[in-house]
Amino acid sequence: MSVGLRPRRLLARIARPGPAPEDAVRAAGDLVAGGCAVGLEVRGSDPAGVLAELAGRLDAAGLAASCEVTVRADRFVDPGPLHSAPALALALDGPPTDVDRIAAALPAARVVVHAAGPEAVQRCRAFAGRRVRLVAGRGVATGLSFVRCLNVLMAGAGEPAVATTDPRLIAVTGERAAWNGRPPQSWEHVMPWGHPTEEQHRLLAAGHTVRVLVPVAEAWS
Repeated sequence: MSVGLRPRRLLARIARPGPAPEDAVRAAGDLVAGGCAVGLEVRGSDPAGVLAELAGRLDAAGLAASCEVTVRADRFVDPGPLHSAPALALALDGPPTDVDRIAAALPAARVVVHAAGPEAVQRCRAFAGRRVRLVAGRGVATGLSFVRCLNVLMAGAGEPAVATTDPRLIAVTGERAAWNGRPPQSWEHVMPWGHPTEEQHRLLAAGHTVRVLVPVAEAWS
């Protein structure tokens, strides 16, 4: 059974883009209790509304400090709604032009860079001094781009988050971090909810931060 979901929610999860905020926060609590950090990925048609609800629920549960909320930058004409939840750590995903526009107004927000993007390395250079989540993809070319991006971020002054479940890329990430003298608390691994926990436990036992991404949809009855 999935962490943090009641049995009666399982069928609904199949048909929805993610658990409702209350279930996502419950799952986050279980993950934090197990030693993981959490990334809540806001989905659905009303991201501002879900963000506001999450802020309240995470604060009430005492989980805000352990969670980061990912939002689609292209869903916001201006960053106003994002400024309304200052206690939450934010990550910005979506088309690069929209991410860069919102990121300029929110310097503390994490920027999501997809290694498969045509300007991934250039964007990593531009954001190497801030919080960046590097997302792996498929294919040899993307793997090479991922490693080039990784080299830039690990040598920078920011806080990289490396999103991959590929054992080879996980190993390369550790090597690059060690080469650049980075302590474990200066960067983190990112893995999807439901990924086998053996790898997560191994990384946690080695002193690494592991952030688990949990999708969040609008509430439903």
